[in-house]
Amino acid sequence: MLLLAGLAGCNSSPTQDQRQRDEKTREEAAKATERIKPELKEAGKELGQAARQAAEDARSAAQGVKEGWNHDHSRPVNLNSAPESELTSLPGISSAEARKIIHGRPYHSKDELVTRGMLSREDYKNIRDYISTE
Repeated sequence: MLLLAGLAGCNSSPTQDQRQRDEKTREEAAKATERIKPELKEAGKELGQAARQAAEDARSAAQGVKEGWNHDHSRPVNLNSAPESELTSLPGISSAEARKIIHGRPYHSKDELVTRGMLSREDYKNIRDYISTE
């Protein structure tokens, strides 16, 4: 009987030691996490900002690809007959500007886009080589 009690005591000791090691490990992990939490939060913010910037850059690149793909430099876009989709293929021309150009028809010269207030001089400079009124 005494031997059995001794064996039982030996078996419970490693279990108690293991529990103490586990508790110590948990406490150390919790403290380490608490110490680095501010840096992790800041890193998360920076990562979010970088992701937003990358998404914006990707959208801009995609728009540039679309504009480049849609440009047909072999023939100018006719301001008096081009549909909205063709006008928006011009560099920097939005749907709203394309509709404004369409509602201002007819045009006798390209520069009427500026003189009649359809586009700014700068926007006109970007498209003047790609448009016509014939």
